[in-house]
Amino acid sequence: MNITIVTVGKLKEKYLKQGIEEYTKRLNSYAKLQLIEVADEKAPETLSNADMEIVKKKEAERILAKIASDAHVIALAIDGKMKTSEEFAASIDSLMTYGKSKIVFVIGGSLGLHSSVLQRADEKLSFSKMTFPHQLMKLVLVEQVYRGFRIIKGEPYHK
Repeated sequence: MNITIVTVGKLKEKYLKQGIEEYTKRLNSYAKLQLIEVADEKAPETLSNADMEIVKKKEAERILAKIASDAHVIALAIDGKMKTSEEFAASIDSLMTYGKSKIVFVIGGSLGLHSSVLQRADEKLSFSKMTFPHQLMKLVLVEQVYRGFRIIKGEPYHK
């Protein structure tokens, strides 16, 4: 199984990097994980709606360029489907069972994802109705993917 996580922006916080590195190392025995960071579009603090769309569109072009045509794409979006860890694991297991060997998760930038990325996505996933920093979501996602594989393999995991 090949899992790719495409995120907007460069991760700078040392504590987040350490957490991601730890779960990436743990995941190596279950799947090949690739982390791709695309540049975020520089923008002023206050933007009009039209300017926000332009920023998201430019970021979307960078994201879409990193997604293989045969990949199953899961976009993290606040309006996506919420799942328990067991349901998330079952989704990954089902994809593997039906021959989907490439899963790409996409985490947008601070403005979210452009509609073109959401249209390319095969599904939308939400971890909460709350808004989280996209850098933190990368760590949460890597941990949940690791937890999912532990569940699939029937191995113990913290409930």
